[in-house]
Amino acid sequence: MKDFTGKTALITGGNGGIGLGIAQGLGVAGADVAIWGRNAEKNESALSVLRSQGVTANSYVVDVSDETSTATAFSQTLEDMKKVDIVIANAGVPGDGSPIHKTSLEEWHRVLGVDLDGVFLTFRHAVDHLIDRGEGGSLVAVASTAAVHGAANNIPYGVAKTGLLGLVRGLAVEVARHGIRVNALSPGWTKTEMTEHGYGWDKFREATTARTPVRRWGEPDDMVPAAIFLSDPDAIYHTGQNIVVDGGYTVF
Repeated sequence: MKDFTGKTALITGGNGGIGLGIAQGLGVAGADVAIWGRNAEKNESALSVLRSQGVTANSYVVDVSDETSTATAFSQTLEDMKKVDIVIANAGVPGDGSPIHKTSLEEWHRVLGVDLDGVFLTFRHAVDHLIDRGEGGSLVAVASTAAVHGAANNIPYGVAKTGLLGLVRGLAVEVARHGIRVNALSPGWTKTEMTEHGYGWDKFREATTARTPVRRWGEPDDMVPAAIFLSDPDAIYHTGQNIVVDGGYTVF
């Protein structure tokens, strides 16, 4: 296993699902971990899990769609953790499942506010810090296969995740000279609270499982190896890329 001792990782949306899985993976590998989440109770529960595994961790109640909340949280994270080397921008919300002609502007802004603006705000603070430190770093945006195929009845979500790929590619070019790498990780259908809430577990899951070559939905732990690779300082030549982890769904 890669040794991340001496590194500090910030994971937004780190109190459950894919975010908590990645936090555990990096923490068990030796990184100190800061998790951001909107729900204080879930944050504390995630901290208990991490600390029970011997991980040094702190949590912060943050709304990543809010500029002031994000700025305050990043400052507090630096005060407590002293530095950040790795950022996993995982916080996200699903759409409400409406077709485009029934999607309100409020819903559009709600989804893009968290799923796209939240990553922009988080990365903006991280880049400023990493450039000042001058020791490089890794930024990872958790996108989705919704950025690869169409996201019917979920257009705000698909647009937000597609936008992340543009953010990743442009920022990768912009900060490469500082030794900062920027990449995306796009999970396929994965068992989390968000997908359960948005889509259920009946015919939809059966249909998507049937067209997935490995014949199952992903688990949060399935995303950890890719996140570890993208966070690894040794992956110095890997930037501006999108790694799809979907059991073959998008190529079948």
